Amino acid sequence: MFGKKRKLQGLDAITRKLMAIVGENEVLYKKEDLISYECDGYTMYKGMPRAVVFVKDTQQVSQVVQCLNKEEIPYIARGAGTGLSGGATPLGGEVLISLVKMKRMLHLDLENRKAVVEPGYINLKLTQSISDKGYYYAPDPSSQYACTIGGNVAENSGGAHCLKYGVTTNHILGLEIVLPSGEIVEIGEEGVPDQPGYDLLGLLTGSEGTLGIVTKVTVKVLKNPEAKKTALAYFDDIDDASQAVSDIIAAGIIPAALEMMDEIAIEGVESAAYPVGHPRDIASFLLIEVDGIAVGIDDQIEEILTVCKQNNVREVKVAKDEAERSLWWANRKMGFGAMGAISPDYLVQDGVIPRTRLPEVLAKITQISRKYDLRIANIFHAGDGNLHPLILFDASVPGESERASRAGSECLKEKRGRD
Repeated sequence: MFGKKRKLQGLDAITRKLMAIVGENEVLYKKEDLISYECDGYTMYKGMPRAVVFVKDTQQVSQVVQCLNKEEIPYIARGAGTGLSGGATPLGGEVLISLVKMKRMLHLDLENRKAVVEPGYINLKLTQSISDKGYYYAPDPSSQYACTIGGNVAENSGGAHCLKYGVTTNHILGLEIVLPSGEIVEIGEEGVPDQPGYDLLGLLTGSEGTLGIVTKVTVKVLKNPEAKKTALAYFDDIDDASQAVSDIIAAGIIPAALEMMDEIAIEGVESAAYPVGHPRDIASFLLIEVDGIAVGIDDQIEEILTVCKQNNVREVKVAKDEAERSLWWANRKMGFGAMGAISPDYLVQDGVIPRTRLPEVLAKITQISRKYDLRIANIFHAGDGNLHPLILFDASVPGESERASRAGSECLKEKRGRD
């Protein structure tokens, strides 16, 4: 690659047709180049794609889709590959259509609080590009430093602050998509999402590319909150922390974020980047954030901390400045990646339960951990009951991958309330 002419002898006709659409250097087809595309962030299952095609605009997406349809070759759209549900994982033999080179901001209209971006635009970059003007983009998955807006639409990504601000679908005003036929359509006019008929934006958001490939996204941007307060609450008993979560919401308080980590997760984050100095002998902590107008923000955080004290909290701390707040959040958002400091591999599950079931389900997860002799860390959005048990294992040990898979299945059954 690197500006030199590639040797194209022996290429099949399909690869040549794809190269004719996007260029010779925009198609990967050699096994050594395809290995890193066997899976997304969910690494338990893998499949080798037939090829990876890097598209640069909507017309190329349309032409590639039409070409593959004509040849009856399956394809999968892929963003940054950070997803944890296998949405971009090939079964084997598909063509991956990579959207990472479609990474421009096409239009910014702060007066009407919206932006138009291509699908490869990085989530965090959107906030960074408008923060000095007093605005931000609310959905904040832990991978926001790398994940793309198009991938967020495909997965309907949330994040720590979705408790108050909602998930991706709550921030989408319009989409341009390429249908499986190759037809290019626009859903929801820019800034005018409420059209008569079915909620097609809602249908497409979270469909993982199965209904069409997103090529342009119109998103809402929000004004920065006037004030924020962030606190840590350390607990000796995870049941007390879980009860505090329910009691905070029951008190009529909706924090911007309400996150929980258990002792194994704390071991991971304190062993990796951005250590905070969390006590190593606690059962769990809550990371709590409130935001809004400055008047009353101190009262809100005090009311929350009072609830924590009523539930036997060991210690509470309020961030003294933005630097400390940022460190706490970096520590939390590195949680999944930090598991690499304490385990060669992990399997993550994702499910939602009523907040009132937190103590019960966490106890069941502990039982599953003992049953399969595998450690399970818990890092999750406690405020809306969105659990992420991380099953730690070593794939090089015979049988451990299978045990981890069975443990994961049992965790999901418990979250569904099944025996």
